[in-house]
Amino acid sequence: MAKNKKYKSWPFREAQKLKGMHGPFEQDETILFETGFGPSGLPHIGTFAEVARTNWVRNAFEHFTGNPTELIAFSDDMDGLRKVPLNLPNKEMLRENLGKPLSSIPDPFEEKGSFSEYMNNKLKEFLDAFGFDYTFRSSSEAYKRGDFDEGLQLILEKHDEITELITATLREENRRDWSPFMPICPKCGKVYTTRVTDLFPEEGKIGMACDRSFGEIEGCNHRAKIVVTGGTVKTGWKVDWALRWFSYGIKYEMYGKDLIESARLSTKICKILGKRPPAGLFYEMFLDENGEKISKSVGKGLTVDSWMKYAPVESLLFYIFKNPRKAKRLYFEMIPQVVDNYLDKLSTYDQLSDSKKYDSEIYHIFAGNPPAYNSSISFATVNNLVSAVGADDPDLFFNYLKKYDDNAQENEEMIRDLINKNLAYYRDFILPAKTWDDISEEMRPLFQELLDKLNEVEPDVPVEDIQSFPFDIAKGRSLKPAKFFKSIYRVLLGQDRGPRFGSFVRLVGVEQLKSMIKKKL
Repeated sequence: MAKNKKYKSWPFREAQKLKGMHGPFEQDETILFETGFGPSGLPHIGTFAEVARTNWVRNAFEHFTGNPTELIAFSDDMDGLRKVPLNLPNKEMLRENLGKPLSSIPDPFEEKGSFSEYMNNKLKEFLDAFGFDYTFRSSSEAYKRGDFDEGLQLILEKHDEITELITATLREENRRDWSPFMPICPKCGKVYTTRVTDLFPEEGKIGMACDRSFGEIEGCNHRAKIVVTGGTVKTGWKVDWALRWFSYGIKYEMYGKDLIESARLSTKICKILGKRPPAGLFYEMFLDENGEKISKSVGKGLTVDSWMKYAPVESLLFYIFKNPRKAKRLYFEMIPQVVDNYLDKLSTYDQLSDSKKYDSEIYHIFAGNPPAYNSSISFATVNNLVSAVGADDPDLFFNYLKKYDDNAQENEEMIRDLINKNLAYYRDFILPAKTWDDISEEMRPLFQELLDKLNEVEPDVPVEDIQSFPFDIAKGRSLKPAKFFKSIYRVLLGQDRGPRFGSFVRLVGVEQLKSMIKKKL
C-alpha cells in the first residue's frame, strides 16, 4: 500500500478520485468496478480499451489502498434487436425476430442457444485471450435471478420522479408514454412495441400494452398486468445503468464521450434510488486514418486482431494508455513507430527511479512487473533486414540479428515474435508499395567504387571504418552525399530512406551487401 505519494499518471489520479468519493473502506472490503458490453455485435477495440483502462485503475487503486477489487463485465443481452446487422448471416430469421431481446433470438451462426449467448461467448473468449481478470454477468440472467428486484421495486415506487427527470431531456414527441420500464410482451416476446399503461406499486406490478410500432416492428396488441421482477420487464438504458450501480454497489465505471449525458442522468437516478453513484472517467473515441469514428457494425478501421497480426498486443496497450480523453487514430501505417516507441520505453524502464516507474506506461501495462528487454533491435531494424535480405525465413533473420546485437539471444522470444509479425507487415504493406531503381549511368561508377572498397575490407573490420565509404566516394566525385545515399536505398531497398550506412552494414554484413550490389551492377 502506497502512503502519501503523488503520482502523475492518470490511473493513479482516478484511483485517488475513487478513494475520495467512496472512502474510507473497510480493510477487506472488495471494491467493484464495471464495464459494459452491448452484444448486438462482436467485441471490438473500444471494448478492449475500456477493460484495459479500467484494469489499470483497479491496479492503481489496490496499490493505494490494499483493498481487493473485482471487475464485472456486464452484457446487456436483454436489449432488443432494432435492425438486421449487415455483417451477420440468417438475415431473414433476424428480421422475423426484430424487437425481441437478444437473449430470446436464435443464434444466426447456429452455434449457441441464442444470439446473445454467441456474442457473450465471444466477449469472454476475447477477454480471456488477453488475460483480463473479470466476473461475467448478463442482463437476462441478472433479471431472472433477482439481482435487481429491490431496485425494480424502488423504481416502481419512484416512477414519477424518474419519469420527470428523463422526459425533461426528451423531444416533445418522445415524452408521451415514456416509462423507466420496458415490458416484454408475454404473447409476442417483443420489447420495443410495449408501453406501460398502469402502475400498481403496492402489488409490485404494472399494466402493459403491446400496441406500438418501432420502424418496421409492429406490436401484437396484447394487454396484461405483470410483475416488474423475474425478467418480465427490463429498464431503459439510462435507468438500467443506474439500476446496476445501485444493485451491485459499483464504485467505478468508465464510459465513452458519447455517453456523457447518459452518465449524468444515470447518476441522478442512482441518487434517487438512495445510493452514491460510482466515480468514473469519460474517454474519447478511436478514429481511422481520416479522422472518422471507427465503426464496429461496418467493420471499418483497424481491429485488435489485425494489430496483433502485425505487432505485439502490448504495443497497442502502450498506445491507448496515453490520455484517454484525447481521440486516437488507429491505422496500419502507424504500427512500426508505435512498436518502436514501446520497445524503447520497455528497454529503458529499469533505468527509471522508483517514483518515475509508477508514472510509466510500462508499469501499468504489466501491473508493475514488465519483462526485461535489453536489446537495440527494433521494428525498424527488422524491417530493414527483411527489406535487404528479401527472404521469408525467421531462423535466417534471427541469425542475422544475433550478429547485429550481442543481447539478441537472451531476448530471443520477443525478437522472434517481432520477426514473425514484421514479416506479415512487410508482406501486406511494405512489399506491395516498393519499387526498386536500376543503377543510373551517373551512379554506376559510385556503386562500382563502393563494391571495390568493400572487396578490400578485411574480415571483422569495425563498422566505424566502413561508415564513411559512401560519403567519401560522393565527395571525391563532387557529388552531394545525400544524393548517393538516396540512390543506395532506392537501388538496394526500394525505398527513399533507410538506416545509417554503418548500421546497415552491421545488420546485413559485408558479404550480403556486396552480393546485393553485384546483382544490380
